[in-house]
Amino acid sequence: MPERLIRLLTSPSTHPLWRIVLALLVAVVGWFAFSRAGKADYVPHLDKVQHLLAFGSMACAAALGWPAGPRSALGVLVGLLSYGAFIELVQSQLPYRVASWADLAADAVGIACGLLLITGVRRRWPDS
Repeated sequence: MPERLIRLLTSPSTHPLWRIVLALLVAVVGWFAFSRAGKADYVPHLDKVQHLLAFGSMACAAALGWPAGPRSALGVLVGLLSYGAFIELVQSQLPYRVASWADLAADAVGIACGLLLITGVRRRWPDS
């Protein structure tokens, strides 16, 4: 893997950049979660895949935005799962949206995948 990319993914000096990426992702996910859903072609379980990818991406950015460690990972897990629960709670009150426990479960799987991915990257290139 190129040295610059490794540094971007592992260096503490890039934490502020990843926090900005996280804030942007949170805003984009919120916009999609609270806007009216468009009429798209039906693809089975696409909604769950979207949840998994959105929360996996946010988990990666959050994990890279703070130093590695169990407290940081727990903070990412609790914070993003709370955000997912907040989204479902708000959607339950919107006439044009539907809340779902399955969506929250997909969020949790995405968070776990994101945290596992970044943990693997940090183990593979610990001090680059």
